[in-house]
Amino acid sequence: MFELIEALLVPFTFGFMQKAFLMSIIIAIPMSILSCYLVLRGWSLMGDAISHAVLPGIVVAYIAQIALAIGAFIAGVCCALLSGYIKANTRIKQDSVLGIVFSGMFALGLVLYLKIETEIHLDHILFGNILGLSWSDVLHSFILALICTVFILIKRLDLLVNIFDTQHAKAIGVNVSKLNYIFLAILSLAIVSSIESSGIILGIATLIIPGAVSFLISKDFIKMLKYSVVISVSCSIFGVYISFFLDSAPAPTIVLIMTIVFIFCFFKQTSKA
Repeated sequence: MFELIEALLVPFTFGFMQKAFLMSIIIAIPMSILSCYLVLRGWSLMGDAISHAVLPGIVVAYIAQIALAIGAFIAGVCCALLSGYIKANTRIKQDSVLGIVFSGMFALGLVLYLKIETEIHLDHILFGNILGLSWSDVLHSFILALICTVFILIKRLDLLVNIFDTQHAKAIGVNVSKLNYIFLAILSLAIVSSIESSGIILGIATLIIPGAVSFLISKDFIKMLKYSVVISVSCSIFGVYISFFLDSAPAPTIVLIMTIVFIFCFFKQTSKA
């Protein structure tokens, strides 16, 4: 019995696993909170767009020898602003605009990446490298995640009113347009903070699934936020933990567990109907 317990605690004894556990929690909290707003607003595709659009910013930042997070953030904001501008000046629907913008920027990033010599592994950008993090990486992500979380908590009521009744939000003095762009900037910041752990491709899953699951099991927004955070943190910790024994990459394992939880809640909800 003692040997079994000792074997189960092995992952917590390694430094790289400790950083992975901590990083997964740091990223899970702001991503899960944003997830609820994105799901309710119908902006899930915007998160996907920004996730893909940060790639050229990362490559350009590498060329300019500045922090990759800065380049990724600028690219994400540019994607959001460009999408908003095109949508406001054309009859094309938002989902089509987002598809054009993020696929174009992602393609630009791939072309730039293949044309330069770099020590950056594309797999790490696309799928994350949570087991290869340094403590400075964890600290940087913590600061970005903290900024995102604090902003959402401060503006939670304005964001909620804007989701359900934009006209009422305008009537009570909320600058809806400004709030939307700031929210998209915070979304970009959250995605940037998650690149090291979950990467561009898998980051979108952690940004959508927790909110979708909590939306299935609760109609109360406050409870929805709580469920989303609990689900995201729990799946992240368990995903990192079980990946150690499965010898698999933590980020895909986390997403797979979140997907299983969603499927379970979906069928449970369907059976009640």
